[in-house]
Order: sequence, then C-alpha cells, then structure tokens
Amino acid sequence: MGRLKELRKIVDQELLTVADTDTRKGAYVHLYGVSLSATLIAEKRGENSELAAMAAMLHDLYAYKSGSYEDHANKGAELASAILKNLGLTTDAETEAICTAIRRHDDKDRIDGALDEVLKDADVMHHTMNDLSKAVKEKEAARYSALRQEFGLG
Repeated sequence: MGRLKELRKIVDQELLTVADTDTRKGAYVHLYGVSLSATLIAEKRGENSELAAMAAMLHDLYAYKSGSYEDHANKGAELASAILKNLGLTTDAETEAICTAIRRHDDKDRIDGALDEVLKDADVMHHTMNDLSKAVKEKEAARYSALRQEFGLG
C-alpha cells in the first residue's frame, strides 16, 4: 500500500473521533480537497506531490480534533510529527519538511520554501474554489489571484 493511502487510513480513523457530524464532514471535504489541490500544484511546479499531499492531509487535523484554531499550525505540526514518526512512513527529512509546511501554512502573507508554498496555495485553492459563492478572504486574495494566473484562469 502506498504511503499516502496508509496515511489517509490513519487520518480517517482520527476524524472518526470528531463527534459533531457537520464538523467531521467538513474535515473530510477540506483535508481531501487540499490534498488533491496540493498534488495538482506540486505536479505543476515540479515538486514532490506525495509529500505535498501528505502535508495537506495533516495540515488542519489538530484543529478538527481539538475544535480550536488557536495556534493550530504549530500544534498541528506537532501532531503530524507524532503521527508520521509512529507510522514510520517517512524519513526524518521528509517528516521535517511536512511539519515545516504545516507550521507555516497559515502565514499566507510571506514566501517560504517550495513545499510550504504548495501547501499554502492548496489551502487557498480549496478555501476559494470549494464554495464560489463566498468572498475571497482578504489575507488570501493575492495568492488566489496568482493561482488563477498560474493555472491560466485569468
């Protein structure tokens, strides 16, 4: 079984502990949606799509499990590190890259490493394209515009 598929099984198990049905449904939609977006963006940019998809599957897991977005990027990186180390699916360097991307994913106003940027942009892509009736968040507007240009959407 592939690493991403194995990780998704664990994420699915973790999400089953989320009591509220709507929150759990939203978590599945968002984590899988960002994972797919991360795969697409990473492929387009020549980055490691498997690591990008893995980071995306884990990036908001802490927030969904805890019900809190307070410092969720840092706490999410800690949870991701524990999960990845427990599973033994990634090298230390891969775990660090994934966790760094998760730690930085909420810093949409700055530019970081390539994998970090893939995760940030995948998060924005899902936020903006999952419900086109919602206004684009101000902190995501510049990234959304750049993504539209990158993908030839004008």
